[in-house]
Amino acid sequence: MKLAKFLAFTFGAAVFLSACRNNDTDGDDDLDPILPETLVGDITTSKTLTNDRVWILKGQVKVKNGATLTVQEGTVVKSDVTEKGSLIITRGCKLMAIGTADKPIVFTSGKAPGTRGPGDWGGIVLLGSAPTNKTNPQIEGGIGEQYGGTDAADNSGTLKYVRIEYAGIAAFQNSEINSLTLGGVGSGTTIDYVMTAYANDDAFEIFGGTVNPRHLVAYATADDDFDFDFGYTGTVQYAVSLRDPKFVDPGDAGNGIECDNDGQSSNQTPFTRPVISNMTIVGPNGAAGTASNHNYGNRWRRATNFVFLNSIILGTQKGGTAFESKPTYDYFLANAATAYSNNIIFTVATAKTAWTDSSTARLYTTGYPNPMTSAQRDAMIAEASAPLLTKLTDAGNTVAASADFVGLTDPFNLANPNFLPKTGSPALSGTFKSFAGIDNVTYRGAFGSTNWLTGWTNFDPQNKVY
Repeated sequence: MKLAKFLAFTFGAAVFLSACRNNDTDGDDDLDPILPETLVGDITTSKTLTNDRVWILKGQVKVKNGATLTVQEGTVVKSDVTEKGSLIITRGCKLMAIGTADKPIVFTSGKAPGTRGPGDWGGIVLLGSAPTNKTNPQIEGGIGEQYGGTDAADNSGTLKYVRIEYAGIAAFQNSEINSLTLGGVGSGTTIDYVMTAYANDDAFEIFGGTVNPRHLVAYATADDDFDFDFGYTGTVQYAVSLRDPKFVDPGDAGNGIECDNDGQSSNQTPFTRPVISNMTIVGPNGAAGTASNHNYGNRWRRATNFVFLNSIILGTQKGGTAFESKPTYDYFLANAATAYSNNIIFTVATAKTAWTDSSTARLYTTGYPNPMTSAQRDAMIAEASAPLLTKLTDAGNTVAASADFVGLTDPFNLANPNFLPKTGSPALSGTFKSFAGIDNVTYRGAFGSTNWLTGWTNFDPQNKVY
């Protein structure tokens, strides 16, 4: 009789503990997951990270030899505190990280709540075999792995409903691991519903490739929210960025978009030409304590091409858009109707044009000496800007008189932003500009009447208990 009672108690306790250990998305109501497991070195055979425990990245963890790393929904992956982790999916391998709105996958700092900071770990690097405009390029960040190839439809896996928090470390100057780095990633890859928070460098940087990301969130980025280089020719639709006024890279300048053909402004092909539609870029809007290095909404430079449509630039500090090389300037003038159309712009730099400021001097308008007097410089800027403004106006772009004119619900709220347009907002009007590869929707910016941030995002990563 005593044995039977003991067995019944033991069985009941086991069921209770099993239920408590079951991992629900974020672990708010459950006991800590059991048996943390450390990942270190190379993963050369396919492996699954299960959601019944926390996984620890220690140093550079590389998936190699054609292996696939699968991450279950609701899984939490943290970095080792002393040996900062990074996850690198090398060329020919796959990352299958498929969460859900209720059970997102989280990659985050290994530090305790209240002590986390940008740069606590490296980030995720995904490398593929799609074309770039470089020969056998090696990804930056001290990783030592090549990327790119000839397969435009290359498949490096799926990231869906994923958060990446407090990532970004520098191997040396101008060579960083970003929150999410994509190198030569092809159109067969799915990047959808991915959020970065407090990236220590760029939130999303794409080197070449043809991948077509959707539903991206860049929250409180130090450097650039979206950075494109080395012949990237994919399509980005439904993306939003929100900057923390007091946080920015002190040694660089933080932009909503920074885009180059390459660092030498070369004519290497394929030219970098991202196609972007329905993006909302939210700057500090002159908030108290705004750090000085917050920069432009768009920074098109170094011979890049681009398509930027049906989008909103709101509250950026130093201008809406800068065109910073003669090839970029010439490309825009020749393609204005398709390159930059049906956008709404409000910039804090109200004493300057919404499209550019003194950086227009880099447009290299002919006929001016070097060095120039301030009067000659002003004349050059005016000469370069005049055809820009005409083209931009003709293409159906709107310069807003204030942030309120744009009519988004609560876009500057760092703790609980709401980017949906209010009734009567000009974001719900305008002539939608169609383009190959994008959805035709009836609004400008990343949101219409549906808030696709619901459930899986987190705007308080500092205090989240994992």
